[in-house]
Amino acid sequence: MTDPNSSKYVIQARITASGVVERSDVVGAIFGQTEGLLGNELDLRDMQKSGRMGRIEVDIKSSKGKSIGEITIASSMDQVETSVFAAALETVERVGPCKATLKVISLEDSRAGKRDQIIERARELLLGIVTESRSAGVNITDSVRQLIQTDEIVSYGGKLPAGPNVENSDAIILVEGRSDVLNLLRHSIKNAISVEGTNIPKEIVELCKSRTVTAFVDGDRGGEMILRELFQVAEINYVARAPTNTEVEHLGHKQIMKCLRDKSTTELFKDQNKWAQDGKKKRSRRGGRKSKASKDTKAPAEALAAVPSAAAEEPAAPAEAPAEEPAAEPEAVKAAAPAEAQALLEHLDALKGSKNVRLLSGEKLSDELPITKLQEKLQKKGNNGVTALVMDGIITQRLVDLAPEAGISTVVAEKKGPLPRKPVGLSLYTRSDLS
Repeated sequence: MTDPNSSKYVIQARITASGVVERSDVVGAIFGQTEGLLGNELDLRDMQKSGRMGRIEVDIKSSKGKSIGEITIASSMDQVETSVFAAALETVERVGPCKATLKVISLEDSRAGKRDQIIERARELLLGIVTESRSAGVNITDSVRQLIQTDEIVSYGGKLPAGPNVENSDAIILVEGRSDVLNLLRHSIKNAISVEGTNIPKEIVELCKSRTVTAFVDGDRGGEMILRELFQVAEINYVARAPTNTEVEHLGHKQIMKCLRDKSTTELFKDQNKWAQDGKKKRSRRGGRKSKASKDTKAPAEALAAVPSAAAEEPAAPAEAPAEEPAAEPEAVKAAAPAEAQALLEHLDALKGSKNVRLLSGEKLSDELPITKLQEKLQKKGNNGVTALVMDGIITQRLVDLAPEAGISTVVAEKKGPLPRKPVGLSLYTRSDLS
């Protein structure tokens, strides 16, 4: 091994001998043939005693009557003295009785390697400190957030985990369990309440009678079972589901908001999912009643549960009311010219199954967009001459209220839901009217 006291420079040399020699032979040759060559100051024995020169390390092997080896000597002298001694090594011409050649391969600054080692180790230590600091900061933040969430959660009726706004909010979100309520609280949604399983508590049933209700369930078999039970015992306005095989408690902020934006009316959900059509039918209680939760500035996400975002869910359709067509409307249809009726029917056929809306300027197509964007479109000022709307959906009270304000005088859809307030200056057509 290299002497730890001789650590400034390292001399690397190669020796070749024309005979079989041992390590001790090479060391003896170096001592003998450099003795007195460089004067007393650079005498090898004296330098080793004083620690200025390290041990001579020799790794030599013999084969076919020749010996080849590597020599390593550590030095703590300065650059000049070390270079002079290294040059002196090349004067060795014999090892024992054999001719030999010794050639210095390199003279290395051992401190450069130590510097690299120090840098690498320092980097590892620094990364460890940074990682620990970040982790500690995150843990503190998460701990505080968790404490706040735990403080915010309340027990509705003394037993049901709920957000703090459930008591006074006009719109509520039904979720499956306590962890779902906590996850929604984490994302500033404070009007959620847990049904705690498929045996729906009477408190939930009573609560649903006076609120705008969105059922937000997991995207698995358990979510389906809870929805079936809810449809039978409670009045549900809208349905939102987590992605397939995903639970509400594991959703991130963007996923939660998307699920709530993409919710559908109970009626539309049942039309799209045959398994949800079991159980007794319930009559809706609120018609086109607007929710005051949409005005709640403290919890903006609650508005998603109270008012359909962009008419995607066929806005004010009741929870499970059949899509009947009131008898008061057919007179407007009869007044339409056959050519116009045929053109409207063609647009309706083209949209079938797309859940899209077409805006018409006369008989010319002005725009086509998803139903989810319709409310936003109708609320914008300026309709570019649009007078008619054809959609692959259901005519609802919310749509009837918005259309005239946007300058639209004709609405065509697949079906028509109950309309507590009759349209003024608006002609409503369904497929059966135009056929």
